[in-house]
Amino acid sequence: MTTTTLSPSILADWRDFLALTKPRVMRSVVFTGLCGMLVAPVALPPAIGFTAILAIALAAGAAGTLNQWYEADIDALMKRTAKRPLAAGRMDPESALHFGIGVGVFSVLLMGLVVNLIAAAFLAVSILFYVVIYTIGLKRYTPQNIVIGGAAGAFPPLIGWVAATGSLSLLPILMFALIFLWTPPHSWALALLIRDDYAKGGVPMMPVVAGARTTRWQMLGYAVAMAIVAVAPWPLGLAGGLYGVVAMIASAIFVGLTGWVVAVAAPTPATMKPERMLFVYSIGYILAMFAALVVDRWMA
Repeated sequence: MTTTTLSPSILADWRDFLALTKPRVMRSVVFTGLCGMLVAPVALPPAIGFTAILAIALAAGAAGTLNQWYEADIDALMKRTAKRPLAAGRMDPESALHFGIGVGVFSVLLMGLVVNLIAAAFLAVSILFYVVIYTIGLKRYTPQNIVIGGAAGAFPPLIGWVAATGSLSLLPILMFALIFLWTPPHSWALALLIRDDYAKGGVPMMPVVAGARTTRWQMLGYAVAMAIVAVAPWPLGLAGGLYGVVAMIASAIFVGLTGWVVAVAAPTPATMKPERMLFVYSIGYILAMFAALVVDRWMA
């Protein structure tokens, strides 16, 4: 890995540190973690619940920071990421490294001391999985990077549940599986649109290595598996009819859009309307699924 040499006079401000934490990703992590906590059968006192969500947010920010620290060389080559603080040379890499490690350690200690040790252990695993397994071990070397690495983004609802209950059960595992299976079609829809950017950065994403056709068919396979997992809480008695109806309709649309991606097989990013629609819809889909689960539980 190469890093950018900075002039001692260049100092990052608070906005650069905030950018390191990937705020957009953090919002999704906080939301799904909160949903995992809210659907749990045990209600935490507000102060402890807030602390648990704060710890999850800090952990996500730490993982994002360490990801950018390690990938600064790749980010500098890609148009989508070239303006990030390290890639653009606005920050000393050592400062980013210390910031990421410090925030990560603090988040785990906070969860362990205020909430419970099991939740803290899962939080630590989620950070290490994203940084060590995905960022260092997978991202640069295999087109399965986003598949296996998707587990990192699936931890938050599981951690939220464990923070409330201190134990695991089938529902949080299904919530984990939902995000895990959702990640490939969501991420590959974007990867198809910016394939050239990934190729320029030397990242072996599926569209770069296996081509668009293989990627699209794999997206459809994951979408079908995701839809099954999404609906599963209803027939298993873990969620009510409201959630079941939302899950069936929303998942059918998701699978339909993915099928459209396969059927059209647009040759260039400029003509990839199905991919753009799927990517945008997939963001709303995952948020709607978790929101429906919470509303369904509250109405039970």
